[in-house]
Amino acid sequence: MPNNNTANVLNQIEKYYALLSPAGKRIAQYLQQTPLAVISQSTAQIAEKTQTSKATVSRFFRQLGFDSHQQAKDTLLSLREQGVPVNTHTSFSHHQEHEFSNLTQTFAGIHEDTLLDIAERLAKAKQITLIGFRNAYPLALHFRQQLKQIRTSVRLLPQPGQTLGEDIVDLGDDDVVILFGFRRRTRQFKYVLSAIKHAQVILITDPTGQIYRNQVSKLVVCHLGNDAPFDSYAAPMSLLSAICNRTYSLLGDAATERVNSITETYTSLDELERK
Repeated sequence: MPNNNTANVLNQIEKYYALLSPAGKRIAQYLQQTPLAVISQSTAQIAEKTQTSKATVSRFFRQLGFDSHQQAKDTLLSLREQGVPVNTHTSFSHHQEHEFSNLTQTFAGIHEDTLLDIAERLAKAKQITLIGFRNAYPLALHFRQQLKQIRTSVRLLPQPGQTLGEDIVDLGDDDVVILFGFRRRTRQFKYVLSAIKHAQVILITDPTGQIYRNQVSKLVVCHLGNDAPFDSYAAPMSLLSAICNRTYSLLGDAATERVNSITETYTSLDELERK
């Protein structure tokens, strides 16, 4: 099997294409056009589609560096579980089913007391720091926009083009940090977590992030799905909505007054579109 853990069938085809037999090139072209066939079709089905034989298909995968067709299939599935986009076909109806499944799995795994505890921490915190990298950054940004509507002292890190050290050095045990860490996390992630562990750290992650459970105050798992080429962030966004709604309820009149003041400021600055 290829010793590079980012290797997959399509990369190997490109690498070894010139060395393949005419039949092997025919199989390679078919799989380049329909990559899902590696996962969804048997060796016999690939042979039929390419007008070759099972033995030829088996030999083709060995020429690519895999022990078998099954190992090539497992490699692709493993890559998708790591968050690597894999070109698979999904219909619109299946997309809806997968989204519902992600949401159901996510909320089934979160006890209501956990959401209440997080909301209470956010309502009482001296300062809230939201940290997100890569695909998690838009989530952290959205969370900030919602929380800023109902309370003060909410900040987003990292700031564009800036380092983290000067911003996290002042964190104390009364600070709440919401850290977003979904699969394909940056190499910096574990060092950041180590540097902020003295604060009240709430990690929102996918199942692969459970390795950090003992290093945070709270950990919430969101399911992103493996069935489509790209991860879905519908479940994390829904979770943030639930947390914000609960926090608003806990803050009560103070939050409502702030919402009203912000709305008046929008009007005075003529910032929002009017009906």
